[in-house]
Amino acid sequence: MMLAPTRYRLVVLLLVLFGGCIATTTCTAEDWTEFRGPGGHGHSDAATLPLTWSETENIAWKTPIAGDGWSSPVVTGGTIFLTTATAIEDGADKARSLHALCIDADGGQILWDREVFRQSGENIQMHKKNSHASATPVLRDDRLYVHFGPSGTACLTTDGEVVWKTQTLTFKPVHGNGGSPVLCDDTLIVTCDGGDQQFVAGISATTGDVVWKTDRRADVRKGFSFSTPTLIEVDGQMQAVCPGSGAVVAYDCETGRELWHVDYGEGYSVVPRPVYANGLVFVSSGYDSASLYAIDPTGRGDVTESHVRWTMDKGVPKTPSMLAVGDELYFVDDAGVASCVDAATGQLHWKKRLGGKYSASPFYGGGRIYFQSETGTTTVIAPGKKYSELAVNDLGDDDRTFASFAVVDDAILLRSETQLYRIETE
Repeated sequence: MMLAPTRYRLVVLLLVLFGGCIATTTCTAEDWTEFRGPGGHGHSDAATLPLTWSETENIAWKTPIAGDGWSSPVVTGGTIFLTTATAIEDGADKARSLHALCIDADGGQILWDREVFRQSGENIQMHKKNSHASATPVLRDDRLYVHFGPSGTACLTTDGEVVWKTQTLTFKPVHGNGGSPVLCDDTLIVTCDGGDQQFVAGISATTGDVVWKTDRRADVRKGFSFSTPTLIEVDGQMQAVCPGSGAVVAYDCETGRELWHVDYGEGYSVVPRPVYANGLVFVSSGYDSASLYAIDPTGRGDVTESHVRWTMDKGVPKTPSMLAVGDELYFVDDAGVASCVDAATGQLHWKKRLGGKYSASPFYGGGRIYFQSETGTTTVIAPGKKYSELAVNDLGDDDRTFASFAVVDDAILLRSETQLYRIETE
């Protein structure tokens, strides 16, 4: 049947628009599958993200989240996943029920809530800035991997069914657990840096069996740390770069064999996730006085003297991870002083006091950089060698905000102490 010209033009227009929507969705939507998003470097490919928001502006929805947790949201297929820990009635002060949650990204409804482990509270020394659910989950296909330190690691389907659990990696955390897991091929890699022992482990993503376990090499007074590995590929080989107390070490993902290390003395309680950009790995040495190391990861063995390209000792974050955009490296220290340096040389371009204290890691998306303070104030800047502030946003509540941002479509997900927000331009 031949369509009349007017109807034909209408059908063509609808097909073009519909096809454009599909193309746009394919191009802009992304899965935010781990701590700091795809690759773990804090970059979103979303073309349009909100610049401004408040308690009453550009909030698509907010959903109360029971319990406590500083894990960041992860996203796939229009659903959001995170972890939380709720108090056990009549239990000990630190006893918790450890949960995984699934939330609809469009409306904010909780689709399922699954208890994964119960934590007795014994031998848990929880810092006031930490939580019982601080490790961000990892997503791959229809599998969700959650990690609660020595309380257990588990794999669930994205429908909430438990595939496997393991509680074989025992150690005594100081101030609670913090480091998030990462997936390298079929191996889930976790750092286990407690007060009694320190090691890195590889767990089979299929079965939950521990396939390798490598003790930390550094001999330091305070062995506890909270780092998240960063996966990099160098000369065709995958490396898991894992900072810890006293040293950052790169391990072979398949075997756990140490490839190279850089020593940094008595640095401990290392939190920031390493960043890999422009051929260099950027690492913070942690407390008490943080130093920034720019490391060429092509060496082998002890490369402290041979492969450290530059260092910096002022304004280095102890908690927030760093962010590389183009040829520059951006970071904010815990006291709220942001810096921009040349990634290749460490030359300082600018330094600016943002105000407040900072634990969450910044991210880049839509051509902008977002810094979030511990009280929910977000400073948005334009990347560049000169400081250019675009907006300062405040949610206007009293909740603490230690969890790092996530992105779904063209919206920002912000987790506060009690709420999960979807922030989106109306």
